Amino acid sequence: MKTQRPISSDDEHRVLQFRPRTSPSPATHRGSGTVQPLRVTPEPLDLSRFEQPRPEPDDFRHRMLANIAALAFTIALTAVGIWLAVSIADLRRTQDCVLMGRRDCAKIVTPQI
Repeated sequence: MKTQRPISSDDEHRVLQFRPRTSPSPATHRGSGTVQPLRVTPEPLDLSRFEQPRPEPDDFRHRMLANIAALAFTIALTAVGIWLAVSIADLRRTQDCVLMGRRDCAKIVTPQI
């Protein structure tokens, strides 16, 4: 069996020149085919240029209380998730037992005297 290949012309395929966004104007013209090396300016390796003066100092007490509240919320959410998973597993076990036709599936709690 003969395979058919699509007919393509050279007008459909183009190679685009990569122009870095940092350069204000492209140094090459379209289709010239020359590549110029990237000019890298050395910058300091510290983050001092991102620092901003704060109008008031940090409130350490408020930040620690917020962290404790977030930790308590996370622990409570984890405990509820574990309880829910155990409850669903117990319900599934009971339901499987009932669907098998057994009669002793429910747990009967007797009061302690």
